Amino acid sequence: MESTETSMSAGKPKVGMIGVGLMGHGIALNVVTRGGYPLVLLDHPGNQPVEDLLAAGATTSASAADLARQADIVILCVTGTPQVEDVLFKSDGVLAGMRPGTIIIDCSTAIPSSTIKVAEAVQKAGGLFIDAPMTRTPKEAAEGRLNLIVGGDKALFERCLPLLKSYAENVVHAGPVGAGHRMKLLHNYVSLGFSAVLAEAAACAERAGVEPEVFTDILATGGGGGVVLGRLRPYIESRDTSSFKFSIANANKDMGYYAAMAEEAGAARETALGVLHTYQQACAAGMEQAAVPEIIDLMVKQS
Repeated sequence: MESTETSMSAGKPKVGMIGVGLMGHGIALNVVTRGGYPLVLLDHPGNQPVEDLLAAGATTSASAADLARQADIVILCVTGTPQVEDVLFKSDGVLAGMRPGTIIIDCSTAIPSSTIKVAEAVQKAGGLFIDAPMTRTPKEAAEGRLNLIVGGDKALFERCLPLLKSYAENVVHAGPVGAGHRMKLLHNYVSLGFSAVLAEAAACAERAGVEPEVFTDILATGGGGGVVLGRLRPYIESRDTSSFKFSIANANKDMGYYAAMAEEAGAARETALGVLHTYQQACAAGMEQAAVPEIIDLMVKQS
């Protein structure tokens, strides 16, 4: 069986993409157009429309195992830990078709303890693994301007850097395997925690009769300024979700992962549990697919 080392020496490595959703579509588009990498996509009902990717030269595969047989590098961009484990370990999954030397790049958000287990299984099967979760939004994904936080062997990180830079603006090596996912959860806790606090304050301001523009202007020039305010501000002022298209279901998932990581580490998590409860309430109210800023409406009604 030919190893990926041999096939990669003949030209650019072939990339397999599993998870062509809102974020994955942008990654795939930049990999094939900006990076010029040959690309194969896993057919899946959750994919965004892929006609533009096919027009750019991408092909499709019916199973993860078949995709892995074709690819030198497999990028995972699925919802979370259960989906990562499923697509790797199921009978027709990646490990069933992976060739020696195949590189797995996990861009998903996952529980770090699972990441370690996954990396060990990939390595046992003859492959290589890095976790490279991303920050920013589908807009930046489409523009090739994601931020990547990478965990893994430093030499492997540097080997993968040209591919990573084809779809990311900022790429940081955070440490060994699992470090990327740990830092991603820390990042998302801060971001989603700020979002929950700001949403609650905005709901209170609305109930108290404070003009939205006054509320946001004062925060912007004081201690409430920053990226999170910039993303929520259009919704606070005019109910425009375009700046923060991150679902409440994903916020709930990520906060649950953070709480699990903190518990495993024996770290304080009382504030995190409060934030998690906020997103759990929104999900229980049927808002799973709503964008995070829309939680303000629920809070206004609950006040």
